[in-house]
Amino acid sequence: MHLIIKNLSKSFDHFLALNDINLEVGSNEFVCLLGPSGCGKTTLLRIIAGLMPFDSGTLSLGGRDLAHVQARERGFGIVFQSYSLFPNMTVAENIGYGLKIRKWPQKDTENKVRELMELIRLPELAHRYPHQLSGGQQQRVAIARALAVDPAVLLLDEPLSALDARVRAEMRLEIRDVQRRLGIPTIMVTHDQEEALTMADRIVCMNQGVIEQIGTPVELYTRPQTRFVADFVGTSNLLNPEWVRHSLPTLSPGIPDNEVQYQLSLRPEDLNILKDETGKGIVKAITFLGNISRILIDWQGLELIAESHRFSSLAEGDAVSLQVDPEAGSWVRI
Repeated sequence: MHLIIKNLSKSFDHFLALNDINLEVGSNEFVCLLGPSGCGKTTLLRIIAGLMPFDSGTLSLGGRDLAHVQARERGFGIVFQSYSLFPNMTVAENIGYGLKIRKWPQKDTENKVRELMELIRLPELAHRYPHQLSGGQQQRVAIARALAVDPAVLLLDEPLSALDARVRAEMRLEIRDVQRRLGIPTIMVTHDQEEALTMADRIVCMNQGVIEQIGTPVELYTRPQTRFVADFVGTSNLLNPEWVRHSLPTLSPGIPDNEVQYQLSLRPEDLNILKDETGKGIVKAITFLGNISRILIDWQGLELIAESHRFSSLAEGDAVSLQVDPEAGSWVRI
């Protein structure tokens, strides 16, 4: 069942929060809305959920126009950043709440809750209350509650931001695994590029109310189309065509005709740094990050970031030369 958004716009007073949004979400897709605070991603999620009206455009699911369908009638599951569990209900009661208000038979509700507690790997915690759970466990319960009503679409609003780094990494894998097994179309809002890259089938990168680029994680990382995407998704060296022509001549044939509107995005791993007493670069700083070393280089007056996936033998002040594969990099619109 496809969710289709066409030419959707939303304003608050004189502020244009969303401008001409076009997006399709496939029946089994996991899509991340990625962008900085204020880019419009949460507004878009709330509109999809039915919690906020939109000004123009269309929103449909499986051919059904959702413009005038109330949130409770859309059949969507929603998980908020704060989890919003009922503190006076047990884990089992929280998960079964949606079924209870839909007047499911008690036996069917108990079976469904038991099934979901197995799915989220918390079968032994049915009688605990939210305050007796860790953050990760509360998040699992919130997801199970959203899944209990067999939602047509699952909507996640920054669901991992309140967790510590280790639990967050574990929950990424668990959420993705559950989504794949159930085959529910899922839209997740996040400002964390690593979450988007590791979880999404496709990423919708947003900035100032518009979609900058839609693509797979690999596409956005290796072939960003705009300066914003290149700078927001991962780390990039953004280079003007004139500098490329003089300093990286092997890449010059690929410079776009209308070069004033473009920069070259080179990822740090595209740069091969060699210690060279006659080299034109100087190592300014080295940051050891465990599996990689990040190296800051002064290259003819321009700072470049390179990465080495092994312990670097370089030291600050070393002279270096630079090698770049002629096929590396991507020209992006400014």
